[in-house]
Amino acid sequence: MSMIDPQAAQTQASQTQASQTQTSQTQASRNSVVEHTHNGRKWFLLVLLVYVMLLAVSMIGSGFKFAAGDHAKALFSFASNPVMGLIIGMVCTALIQSSSTVTSIIVGMVAGGLPITIAIPMMMGANIGTSITNTLVSLGHVARKEEFQRAFNAATIHDFFNVLSVLIFLPLEMAFGILEFLSGQLVALLHTGEAMGVGGFNPIKATTQPITDLITQGFSFLPSVYPGVAKIILGIGLIMLSITYMGKIMKSLMVGKAKALLHTSIGKGPLSGIASGAVMTVLVQSSSTTTSLMVPLVGSGILKAKEIYPFTLGANIGTCITALIAALGVAGVNSGFALQIALVHLIYNVLGVTLIYGLPLLRNIPLNLSYQLSVIAAERKMYGAAYVGGLFFIMPLGIIFTTI
Repeated sequence: MSMIDPQAAQTQASQTQASQTQTSQTQASRNSVVEHTHNGRKWFLLVLLVYVMLLAVSMIGSGFKFAAGDHAKALFSFASNPVMGLIIGMVCTALIQSSSTVTSIIVGMVAGGLPITIAIPMMMGANIGTSITNTLVSLGHVARKEEFQRAFNAATIHDFFNVLSVLIFLPLEMAFGILEFLSGQLVALLHTGEAMGVGGFNPIKATTQPITDLITQGFSFLPSVYPGVAKIILGIGLIMLSITYMGKIMKSLMVGKAKALLHTSIGKGPLSGIASGAVMTVLVQSSSTTTSLMVPLVGSGILKAKEIYPFTLGANIGTCITALIAALGVAGVNSGFALQIALVHLIYNVLGVTLIYGLPLLRNIPLNLSYQLSVIAAERKMYGAAYVGGLFFIMPLGIIFTTI
């Protein structure tokens, strides 16, 4: 019988263990390289999509300018009533489910000649329309009464806050033009007449203008105003496509970090919550994503509606980044107005958060209304469905059809 040398066996075991460790380290290194390559591709695609968005805004602006022409007054008269502008912004956002898309389109329209006074109520409407997404997410809890009540409560805080903000600021804007004045003053400080220009050179225009001109030539065979209409339609399609995929890429890159940001900010005070909500929305490029992530957490009882309230308000501020980026791609005589409407969106949301959350008298109104509605909706589910359909579709569409 052969004797096994214990020292040799120990040496062999050590070598085997070292080999396995080296293999696992090599595999981990390969996985890291693959992950970095994959993330690199995502960042490249993200930059490309930002360019597509800027190109689309340029196309909408030039198309709108071409299509309006001498018919501008007739074209704008439909939305000349501020309430109608509000409804249009609201319904479009509710249908598309992306305020980023609608605000970028509005920036492009202003670049094409849409007056600021008409565009401002549209921006306000976009704020209300975007809150439909998290309300729809809450309906996923409808089978469990208590869970649904909590989720619906969390979701509709955003609705009531945005409606209250419009009720305060739309009359003030109609009477005194506060947002138009403040944004105009800010543009006067920031804007030089050359969007992102250095020494008269605009790099964004230099990269987007040749393609815009090429597309214009491609549609030149169409009669009358139709080349402009075709550019508007194509531009809107490209904006929807680019922002949708930008959101998906940003979610895959950042959603883990965004969730961590959400959890670490809760309990650190309202200012931390508002700042974290704004940062998280910039990271994932979607206020709908930010607010929708919180609804299941409240529904399952992990967080309370009151705790996520500041985070929701931060999402309103963070979503303004898309319109600001879109405005950077606008050059020419209306570039200042395009920047102004993007700043209107930012100023409006910052003032809304400051006034409503800053004043104790107003702060709890969205919380109280959303809680009372959630209790009613939990008892009678049809009331919840009637609220969503009535606020976002039936009432606004009814106003449009009675006005036409």
